[in-house]
Amino acid sequence: MLLHTGIDSTDRKLLRELTTDARLAIAELGRRIGLSPSATAERLRRLESLEIIRGYRADINLQTLGFTITAFVRLTCDGTRYKPFLKFLPTLDAVQECHHLTGNDAFLLKIVLASMTDLEDLIEKLLPYGSPTTSMVLSTPLERKRPLRF
Repeated sequence: MLLHTGIDSTDRKLLRELTTDARLAIAELGRRIGLSPSATAERLRRLESLEIIRGYRADINLQTLGFTITAFVRLTCDGTRYKPFLKFLPTLDAVQECHHLTGNDAFLLKIVLASMTDLEDLIEKLLPYGSPTTSMVLSTPLERKRPLRF
């Protein structure tokens, strides 16, 4: 198991607790890992400075908000459309993730939408940048929010 060389077993305990509940008070987090609140706060600052922790987020269930369609879109994109697509990409609120790929497809987009009409509109918006191929998600049997072990 390859780990960042700047962390120790106490840091790993802290990270495990944060992935379970990032809203823990520093004092409670310290109790769980065996450190004082000030030592815990210092560890958090150090992990942030190492960019191991990059902010704290709410885990929002988009399906309960009506965004019930999840799809992956592979996009071929030739060299002349590559940079314009990267400029356009941040305007697409439905895109949750975008990965630059090797192989025939240039990008893989994970999108979350409320309707098939929204999906159709998004695909039309992508056409000037390349050829999209869409795969609908039927279910997600496994979704990890953190690495298996750290």
